[in-house]
Amino acid sequence: MPTSENGSTPVYREIADELREQIRSGRLTDGDRLPGENTLMERHGIARATARQALSELINEGLASPVRGSGVYVRLFRPVRRHGSRRLSRDIWGRGGSIWQTQERDYEVDRLLVDEAVPEAHVARALGLAEEEAVLRRSRRYLVDGRPVQNAVSYLAPAVAAAAPRVREHDTGPGGVYARLAEVGLAPVRFTEEIRVRMPTPGEREDLSLPPGTPVVDVARTALADGNRPVEFGEITMDGSAYVLQYDFEA
Repeated sequence: MPTSENGSTPVYREIADELREQIRSGRLTDGDRLPGENTLMERHGIARATARQALSELINEGLASPVRGSGVYVRLFRPVRRHGSRRLSRDIWGRGGSIWQTQERDYEVDRLLVDEAVPEAHVARALGLAEEEAVLRRSRRYLVDGRPVQNAVSYLAPAVAAAAPRVREHDTGPGGVYARLAEVGLAPVRFTEEIRVRMPTPGEREDLSLPPGTPVVDVARTALADGNRPVEFGEITMDGSAYVLQYDFEA
């Protein structure tokens, strides 16, 4: 039984440490149910609030996830390695590959919406459009190993969408949108990305099944064709606990 006193490690942290070690050692694996509040109270002779705090420690670290009416379960996930520069290479989409594929695991699109919308002002600025001008919008949610890991929205200016009509289809064909743009002389020749980390909105927490305390990573990407012409603006919101972002640079 934990015996924390003033100045020592709080009891709930000792219990959390014990459970964390069981997870890291493999005694508790992905999907296993953790001891509930009642079990922890009986096992350690603690109050319900202390048991709840111990479980919250693991939930906030992303090691466990609560399921309403069922309990708290181990939530282990091998992070997806996102190679920032290589994945956008023309060598991939130019030969029919998908920029969303990882080396070891595939992405699955479980929601796709293609429509027209008047974008927010920052999207219009990125595409060089007048305010209130509608754009083609492609919204997707991606899963890896059955887990939602990111939402992505692509915006294309009306003239660009008109020049490459297949970008309006759900299945744009091998190589995706960038390959279709290349076919009409609008191939991206340069990309620029901005990245920031923030806490999610309530809707994002629900949509990406994020445990409390899990941040999201926002990526804003502009694809530029010859003449520095913006042909696509993309906004990607990623589960911050699900990714390793890799960037390679020449010295």
